[in-house]
Amino acid sequence: MGWFDPVLLVGIVVRELALFAAIGFLLGGLDDLAIDLIWILLTLWRRATVYSRHPRADAATLAPPERPGRLAIFVAAWQEDAVIGGMVANALARLDHPDWRLYVGCYPNDPATIAAIERAAGGDAHVRIVVGDAPGPTTKAGCLNWIWQAMCRDEIETGPIKAIVLHDAEDIVHADELTLYDALIERFALVQIPVHPLIVPGVGVSGALISGQNSRMA
Repeated sequence: MGWFDPVLLVGIVVRELALFAAIGFLLGGLDDLAIDLIWILLTLWRRATVYSRHPRADAATLAPPERPGRLAIFVAAWQEDAVIGGMVANALARLDHPDWRLYVGCYPNDPATIAAIERAAGGDAHVRIVVGDAPGPTTKAGCLNWIWQAMCRDEIETGPIKAIVLHDAEDIVHADELTLYDALIERFALVQIPVHPLIVPGVGVSGALISGQNSRMA
């Protein structure tokens, strides 16, 4: 083949690309490793300096909030009719907090999701359906903006919202999560609690247990 050997050339290109990919995987792995090391160090530090002197708090032992307030739960929903009804019904049945409201953002061209929410809510005042002014799908941020605007209008009539909790349409809420948020959001700008995946037998999808984030203080 003379001076030009296509097999050798392909081998060189593959080798260089593999080396480039290996370096990328290494850098990505080091990034993940750094996060893990930070978590391990913080966990050990808390065990040595905090939990050695104070018992771990839970919803039953946590000091109550100094200024209890209303909490708003935001859920953006596009074609979520298979799961949103269960999420809404579960929230109404389980959440143990005196003042909260669930805002579910929907789209005008998604009547199945709207109907599922209405059936699950049964007219309960805790649930507020927010139908956007554009057909879906858009973006989750756009849907959350509609919910935010609706909440701001409600605040004019009912008073300020203390904090916002973000949930997904398939989440299974924990009964005590709003109690924790109400107390801890007075000390921190954002509070996040663990998310545990749940396998649904026969469905092949997983939901989320105890998920959500408070995003702001009033």
